[in-house]
Amino acid sequence: MTTNTVAVTILDKEYRVSCSDEEKAGLEKSARFLDDKMQAIKQSGRIVGLDRIAVMAGLNITHDLLIENQAKSGISLDINEKINALQNKLDFALDTFGK
Repeated sequence: MTTNTVAVTILDKEYRVSCSDEEKAGLEKSARFLDDKMQAIKQSGRIVGLDRIAVMAGLNITHDLLIENQAKSGISLDINEKINALQNKLDFALDTFGK
């Protein structure tokens, strides 16, 4: 696994990050995503200062991630409930016809 230094730009500032060849595309995509979030916050004009913009972007991204995880958990619960209902129906059918 080869390690390279990749330059990414966030809020017009360049950062150099070490990563493997396999991680490069993901790193660049993540940096673009973060830059887009931070640019939007900066352009709103309500928050000033790189550190505050970074914290707000981090909070927004984390909030979105948590909401997404909750939605996925809800889907998992729905699927588990359906599986349990099918198992109960099968058990009932086997008990009814097995007698």
